[in-house]
Amino acid sequence: MNESYINSFYDRLPGSYLFSTIAHKIKEYQGVHPEADIIRLGIGDVTTPLIPEVIKAMHKAVDEMAVKDSFRGYGPEQGYDFLREAIVRGEYTARCIEMDPNDIFVSDGSKCDVANIQELFSENVKIAIPDPVYPVYLDSNVMAGRTGTLQADGHFSEVTYLASTAENNFQPDLPKNPVQLIYLCSPNNPTGTVLSRETLQKFVDFANETGALILFDGAYNCYIQDETLPHSIFEIPGARTCAIEFRSFSKTAGFTGVRCAYTVIPHELSKLHAMWNRRQCTKFNGVNYVTQRAAEAIYSPIGWQQTKDVIAGYMRTAKVIRQELTAAGYTVFGGEHAPYIWWKIPDGEKSFDFFDRLLATCEVVGTPGSGFGPCGEGYFRLTAFGDYERTKIALQRIKEKL
Repeated sequence: MNESYINSFYDRLPGSYLFSTIAHKIKEYQGVHPEADIIRLGIGDVTTPLIPEVIKAMHKAVDEMAVKDSFRGYGPEQGYDFLREAIVRGEYTARCIEMDPNDIFVSDGSKCDVANIQELFSENVKIAIPDPVYPVYLDSNVMAGRTGTLQADGHFSEVTYLASTAENNFQPDLPKNPVQLIYLCSPNNPTGTVLSRETLQKFVDFANETGALILFDGAYNCYIQDETLPHSIFEIPGARTCAIEFRSFSKTAGFTGVRCAYTVIPHELSKLHAMWNRRQCTKFNGVNYVTQRAAEAIYSPIGWQQTKDVIAGYMRTAKVIRQELTAAGYTVFGGEHAPYIWWKIPDGEKSFDFFDRLLATCEVVGTPGSGFGPCGEGYFRLTAFGDYERTKIALQRIKEKL
């Protein structure tokens, strides 16, 4: 095909996707050191099996699919009512938030939704993103041609970056330039920190005053240990007229290999609500019945307790990472309300160089902070999703060899 017909904005993406680069580096190391005992604390995949209530619900749903009277074919693209209503009860009513089940759109992953939502907006809208943050927000807009060109300092020329650093206690300031889309992530991936109620109110007020829209990623909300901290953007007065929320079952309930999530578009945003509905009906066939019954089971009393127990296990691992690195003299953030630990590495060392050194010296894998944005340089992300005992071994290697 003539290259002039190809989307040239893909050429502006800086190298390969972050986690693909990491996987390639690990493969190269294993090729030279086939006997290596690598402990992976990098990509945030879960390791705990699905809870018993979910498995029971899946088995029951599979049996239903074998019976004519209970067989299901195409389901609603927006999700079955039984799951949408369960989500409202378990996630919103439980926190005194009024929510219409028709505002819930069930999908196969927040990563997809966060990337696909930008289809609803014109190519000339200006975006603001936290720095550092999950790469998909930026990359999907690069692909759409909204970001301008990559500068020598690692920033794109047409993007407003909201620095989230230790200096501002990871509470970003409002955009200094006019923007129409504001991405926020809390608990933040990668820093593991939570936006305060005051910060969120500031952004909601700004969005309503300027006509901007907040795209709020709350994928890790169930890891917040302090119930006084906001779990949802919709706890903030005024958010229903300026915000869309993304949630996932991947880390909440171990659905990384099962695939189920949801996006909340309040009916107050009627135009966007109708557009997303049309987009899903046109491009998405819905999440399968068995998976949606599995997700519904999370919200039963037994299922919710089992889910909380799994989360508590990951947070136990996060606590030991935080404690051991701190005891070894390092500065760390996160690990209190999220499964991520944001590790400040020795001054002057580049985060990808530190990745190579940690792998070669300790055979431990993490994620270079610079992969999450320029403000991530000088930091390193570890996840608490690995096996607890293996994580302790990794920490011992770090203390002894690094």
